[in-house]
Amino acid sequence: MSQQPLPGASTVLTMGIISIVGTFFCCGPFGAIFSIIALLKAKTASQLYLQNPEAYTDYSNVKTGKILAYIGLALALVYLVLGIIYFGFILAVIGAEEWGGY
Repeated sequence: MSQQPLPGASTVLTMGIISIVGTFFCCGPFGAIFSIIALLKAKTASQLYLQNPEAYTDYSNVKTGKILAYIGLALALVYLVLGIIYFGFILAVIGAEEWGGY
């Protein structure tokens, strides 16, 4: 029996890469969106592979894409926390100026 490429494996890898690139060059939410899409696709591809492992190739792309998606999601969360701290600091400075603190 010939093996065929695992459906969705290249999509998972692509979305994992886009999640990291989107987080660095655009903003965190886009990276998080692509990470979630990659993780959902990885789940369905993994279930399909585990049902019949002899019939499919490219499972390593699914594992790599899943790792990249987790990294992209973590980076997006770090950017979110840093953004909240940054804007909170700005609001604190503005509030302190209004009350005559500076």
